[in-house]
Amino acid sequence: MRFTRRSARMFASMPALRLKAMSTNVMRHCLSLDLRDDPEVVAQYDRYHEAVWPEVLDALRASGIIDMTIWRRDTRLVMLIETEPDFSFDKLVAGADVHPRVTEWNALMASFQRPLPGATSAAWQPMKLAFNMQAQTKGDES
Repeated sequence: MRFTRRSARMFASMPALRLKAMSTNVMRHCLSLDLRDDPEVVAQYDRYHEAVWPEVLDALRASGIIDMTIWRRDTRLVMLIETEPDFSFDKLVAGADVHPRVTEWNALMASFQRPLPGATSAAWQPMKLAFNMQAQTKGDES
């Protein structure tokens, strides 16, 4: 999990999916990234994410993230984030008030990552929504 000012600006232009099935207004964001093509790098990444540092988890919650899941197939990662409606990726950009362990985590994760094909940076890239069943079955009683 590593976000930069550039990626925060890019995310601001991407629409999030509002989840209607939940009691509160929750937004869902989907991002993608590649890991370096090295089995040891992939194994290290997985090990770190088995026990994310408490300071990182605290920073994610404080930014308005309700839930986050990261899925992996080989070196491709897909992240799903559920957030408060007023969430902004700018809140995830490391600033002067960020805990040093969060900055350390971000640098460590950056060492495992590589750009997606066609991307100019190794930062998480927003994905375009291609299908939403809930939107297409709106009003359908079955």
